[in-house]
Amino acid sequence: MNTNIAVKDKPRKNALVMFIHKMGSPPWFYDFTGKLIPWIWLIFGVLTSWGLYLGLVKAPADYLQGESFRIMYIHVPSAWMSMLIYTSMAVMGFIALVWRVRMMEILAMSSAPVGAAFTLVALVTGSLWGRPTWGTYWVWDARLTSELVLLFLYLGVMGLYSAIDEPRKAARAACLLALVGAVNLPIIHYSVKWWNTLHQGSSISLTGGSNIDPSMLWPLLIMAIAVKFYYAANLLTRARVRLLEQDLRKGWVQNLVRERSK
Repeated sequence: MNTNIAVKDKPRKNALVMFIHKMGSPPWFYDFTGKLIPWIWLIFGVLTSWGLYLGLVKAPADYLQGESFRIMYIHVPSAWMSMLIYTSMAVMGFIALVWRVRMMEILAMSSAPVGAAFTLVALVTGSLWGRPTWGTYWVWDARLTSELVLLFLYLGVMGLYSAIDEPRKAARAACLLALVGAVNLPIIHYSVKWWNTLHQGSSISLTGGSNIDPSMLWPLLIMAIAVKFYYAANLLTRARVRLLEQDLRKGWVQNLVRERSK
């Protein structure tokens, strides 16, 4: 074993562990994310402006769907995020249930409204896109139905959390529901392969060639990255508010109020 490599890796691991421990401290989390959030919003704004310009202005019209295909730049990133956020919520919920990490509870519960919004946008834009493509706004095929179930799961997590007065008990119950609901994620992903459905299969592959022209693909990828920054900024903002609500009577919040009132 190379001892030089071991010595170099150890400080990195220690720094990562220290960062994780610091993120579990409410005052440090609040202060750190407060400095980080404006930069995340800035990156989101730049990427969104760039992606929409390329997608709505520069990209050519589709030879089959014409101009209607441009709704893809909202629909597809929203659909991807609806699943990614639920996955993140379930992972954070698992950590919260196993290791009782309060910040994970707060982050998981703060993810639910953002994920529900993305799921609703995906359903609405998908319906609008389906009208000129399929001739109808809605069909009860496997992909659309399982995506609708995902919206109900988000709403169920939010409703269960709101129904219990004690925040930590509410978060644990809602995290458990989120974990159970994660079984719907592979159904959404593989629905177009498992069942006969009007919804088209994936046109983008990380392992093989994509079926989209690069002039259309790049704006889509930029928008896919942009919405992740939106999720991060929105999540951290909601988590900060929820943290203040829970710790309103604690010393660090009182000190914060006194500092800002000077």
